[in-house]
Amino acid sequence: MILLALAVAPGFAICLFIYAMDKYDREPIGLLLKSFLLGMGCVIFPLIIQALAMTVGMKENNGTILGTATFAYGIVGVSEELAKFLVLLFYAYPKKAFNEPMDGIVYAVMIGMGFATLENIAYVGRFGFSTGVARMFLSVPAHATFAILMGYYTGLAKFIPQKSESLLLRALLVAVFFHGTFDFFLFLGNNIFLMGASLITLLIAGRLSVRAIRKDSALSKKLFEQREKDG
Repeated sequence: MILLALAVAPGFAICLFIYAMDKYDREPIGLLLKSFLLGMGCVIFPLIIQALAMTVGMKENNGTILGTATFAYGIVGVSEELAKFLVLLFYAYPKKAFNEPMDGIVYAVMIGMGFATLENIAYVGRFGFSTGVARMFLSVPAHATFAILMGYYTGLAKFIPQKSESLLLRALLVAVFFHGTFDFFLFLGNNIFLMGASLITLLIAGRLSVRAIRKDSALSKKLFEQREKDG
């Protein structure tokens, strides 16, 4: 029970934090819960892709930097972020409740934390308490930053329709880039320098995420005040 709580708590905490940041027109709880559950469900897609990749000899570290980069970016980064992006695009994006830029971040984080929570349960169940603690401060926050950056550009895409295609593409690519880079250094080997490089990647993504939340909060505030003014 303690291990389950350790696996679930980080994702829930991040969801609550993002929900609290959505101050002006909060999303229906039902939609957020469904987004979270769909995020859990979309884990199946990358599992299949990664399993197929391994059957043809691709793996985390095959002894070459190019092979490791291909697996980190092309297999793990693309499959996991594409799965989450498709849920965001086809489930949350069309909803009427998605009516301000901040909503992109909110829904993306719910989906991302659903994904990360199920992944976390699997890892903690297999490797134990120490893995749960490590993932609480690394992997789960990393998934949150990928989601925030994806959600930021997705939110912009909905409210800048003339640039929606390029912004949606950027939403996916930026998440894949940071996810792939974070994993790339971890896959290369277990030493302090590579761990440090992965942590720096997370810190950069985290800083960009904070900026994204601030920008979207400001935009959402303006929209809310304009709606109030217009009656």
